[in-house]
Amino acid sequence: MNSPHMMEIVRQIARLHQEGFRVVIVTSGAIAAGRHYLNHPTLPPTIASKQLLAAVGQSQLIQAWERLFAIYDIHIGQLLLTRADIEDRERFLNARDTLHALLDNRIIPVINENDAVATAEIKVGDNDNLSALVAILVQSDQLYLLTDQQGLFDSDPRKNPHAQLIAEVAQITPEIRQIAGGSGTTQGTGGMATKVAAADVATRSGIETIIAPGNRANVIVDLAYQKPIGTKFIAHQADRLESRKQWLFAAPCVGTLTVDDGAKNAILVQHKSLLPAGILALEGRFSRGEVVRILDREGTPLALGMPRYNSDALGLIKGKQSHEIEALLGYEYGSVAMHRDEMIVL
Repeated sequence: MNSPHMMEIVRQIARLHQEGFRVVIVTSGAIAAGRHYLNHPTLPPTIASKQLLAAVGQSQLIQAWERLFAIYDIHIGQLLLTRADIEDRERFLNARDTLHALLDNRIIPVINENDAVATAEIKVGDNDNLSALVAILVQSDQLYLLTDQQGLFDSDPRKNPHAQLIAEVAQITPEIRQIAGGSGTTQGTGGMATKVAAADVATRSGIETIIAPGNRANVIVDLAYQKPIGTKFIAHQADRLESRKQWLFAAPCVGTLTVDDGAKNAILVQHKSLLPAGILALEGRFSRGEVVRILDREGTPLALGMPRYNSDALGLIKGKQSHEIEALLGYEYGSVAMHRDEMIVL
């Protein structure tokens, strides 16, 4: 843990807090804190070892934040999240209510992924996406992604001394993603690509996102007062998704549906629901209500959505007419495979 850097972050947030801003911190460093606290033990390179370090380090990390904020007589509240808290609609709403309760009572939430119980491999870069999901949870106006670079450049500044900073991104295009893929950071396991992916999640939910240098003096305060720093990703209000669709966009995909040209046209042009007749193939095993990706014949992503039937049922009714559903399954949840209201076009 970089205590002087943490102290500088706390100083800036304390000032904004006193000036009426509502601030949420998404932090990382539990594994590093645990390793330091245990005097850098030799452990096997397993998930369990990382979870051990996270379990020990999480308390050290939150105590460090608590001590620093206590200097300014500010209370903090810890919230540990996992993917399951985002996947499940009820848990998503519970987490949102908790965050709003903390903020309403002038308590600064400090959030981290619950690495000690995570079943997937632990990656610090995931905190970029976690911060975007948290921004959605609290319906934030802005998201700041602090890094060791000045922002997003038009080429890798470590290799090209003439690389130019991109001050503003109106739309995250394939070109922007490609640029980010070649412009990493030196810290953690994430990089610029994960930050741009997080910016995409946030801006699609109407949240302006800025990638900025974390080591710049007064960067958080200056950003809050609209000073041009780093790379700003514009969020147009027309893009603001309703609450249910924000959750849908945030949740991980567990399968895919490949659709024919007629279904593609219905989704993209006519803005209609997906019928079973338009489904050509599916991959993955998923339950009713989990998030899947819709692809066209060429494998191009078209939309995200929650099917009304699980993968076994869709396997039986794909390519069939809606009036055949009950005869094939013995039940039906409606005539559509995926309703338009539970779908986001990409």
